[in-house]
Amino acid sequence: MGDAATKQQQLDELKAQIEAANVTPGLKAQATQLVFGDGNLAADIVFIGEAPGKNEDLQGIPFVGAAGKFLNEMLEMIDLKRTDIYITNIVKYRPPNNRDPLPDEKSAFLPYLQQQLDIIDPKLIVTLGRHSMDVLLPGLKISQVHGQPKRYHGRVYLPLFHPAAALYNGGMRQTLIDDFALIPAILQKI
Repeated sequence: MGDAATKQQQLDELKAQIEAANVTPGLKAQATQLVFGDGNLAADIVFIGEAPGKNEDLQGIPFVGAAGKFLNEMLEMIDLKRTDIYITNIVKYRPPNNRDPLPDEKSAFLPYLQQQLDIIDPKLIVTLGRHSMDVLLPGLKISQVHGQPKRYHGRVYLPLFHPAAALYNGGMRQTLIDDFALIPAILQKI
């Protein structure tokens, strides 16, 4: 959908729209800043988490804490770097005390997320955790579908466990690493 400069301009306009529309004013009021997204605008893969945490809120970049470090390690395992992918969250402001994003907060940001995906136009969308999966692939259980690509509304999605959850659960960590290892083969099939 156009060159990098055009995409950057479209994303900048989208970010300005979110700020101007005062999406989730309660979250916005207590957040340091909007955490929009980061990475390669021509990426084949977009990773989507749930919402910014403390480090993300301070730096304005998604996945810069412990979960982000683990994500970077898994990317290296499949010969990718952070600069090869694009990463964002459904909810663009940090919920207080790292609570889960609420359903109305997720639905408020969904149209903007869809536009973000339309602009970047990746081959594969990887949902990290149940919150992003629930919004984009409603009605599925992550414990049953993790690591299984799903075609939905003309796009290919790969639901994965959230890296933060895997950091605290040893068994889930290996499952996430194994699922992550499938990404290159899935990309080749698309």
